[in-house]
Amino acid sequence: MQISRIESTEFSYPIEDVGSDAGYNLVYEPGATTERKLFGLRIETDEGVTGEFVGGNSPAFAQINTLADNLIGRNPLRRERLWSEMKRALRKYDRMGIGPVDIALWDLAGKHYDAPIHELLGTYRTRLPAYASTYHADDNGGLDSPHAYADFAEECLKIGFPGFKIHGWGGTDERRDIDREIETVHAVGERVGDEMDLMIDPACEYETFGDALKVGRACDEEEFFWYEDPYRDGGISQYAYKKLRQQLDTPLLQTEHIRGLEQHTDFLRNEATDFLRADPAYDGGITGAMKIARMAEGFGIDVEIHSPGPAQRHCMAGMRNTNYYEMALVHPECSNTTPPVYEGEYVDDIDAIDDEGTVPVPDGPGLGVEYDWDYIEENRTGGRTYE
Repeated sequence: MQISRIESTEFSYPIEDVGSDAGYNLVYEPGATTERKLFGLRIETDEGVTGEFVGGNSPAFAQINTLADNLIGRNPLRRERLWSEMKRALRKYDRMGIGPVDIALWDLAGKHYDAPIHELLGTYRTRLPAYASTYHADDNGGLDSPHAYADFAEECLKIGFPGFKIHGWGGTDERRDIDREIETVHAVGERVGDEMDLMIDPACEYETFGDALKVGRACDEEEFFWYEDPYRDGGISQYAYKKLRQQLDTPLLQTEHIRGLEQHTDFLRNEATDFLRADPAYDGGITGAMKIARMAEGFGIDVEIHSPGPAQRHCMAGMRNTNYYEMALVHPECSNTTPPVYEGEYVDDIDAIDDEGTVPVPDGPGLGVEYDWDYIEENRTGGRTYE
């Protein structure tokens, strides 16, 4: 079998009642519409089997332009070899272009072998506990106060979510109000802390180590499950997070903003985090994410998969050392950011969980989902073909 053609399609879709704050965070904004751009990737073969993936961003697909011509004529089932060569080819960059290609190759392999990806990985589970991961705070009548966060956490508990994660305030031109962030930690903790695992992800908003320390101590008081990417180092300083770990009881979750196996290994080896973060779209595809998971297993550490999606579900299904599926982003007044590109029953939204707070792992060949290519083509804004 050989790769005969690769096609990338850029498209856009609207997210209603969603705008952005001054810090580029998506927030609830009644009447606004955010146009989000994603990509669809199809890898075709001379035997008629096609691997597909929808997601990614413009920088990733710019890197695919570097890789695609060299993939034509190659055996798509030699994923490990191709992964290693792509990693070297993109050594001067962040290598996010590997993810979409590798995921599409896994989808192709699953279709070739008539098996879901999680089965090729060695299935550990088929239901995934999910946590509700919120939009950032707004001043528009949505998540606009500590009390509103507590109300929404209680609503998510009633729906059946076993965990709740706060994305708080950000994007202001003035110094961030850390007191309001601390109030939110306490409001949510006091309301549902005895019944849910609680997390907070400031998304690198806090301006100083001192701010991160103050919020972390509030998390300690409310016994949060993890504390993620607090301040403006960008989530990449091993020294800073080792120092923060020494001051707090709440476990840290880092590594969303570093790329690849070696960097994750170094972060863990240097005691700069308690949980690892991995993402198949960011960290070299399913191949890369699973390498991180296996490495972490050797250290006795859990890996939490970032963001929702079919590839994320298959990775979690093939891992022992993981806890939660991230149902992001959820809000009491607006929809999730997931693109409307899935045919059939697949969904990532606040009402996607069952009575036990879990989501299923797709069980069809490959990723196990059918993409609506008619919708993608109707909303096409660009793309490239390689053959």
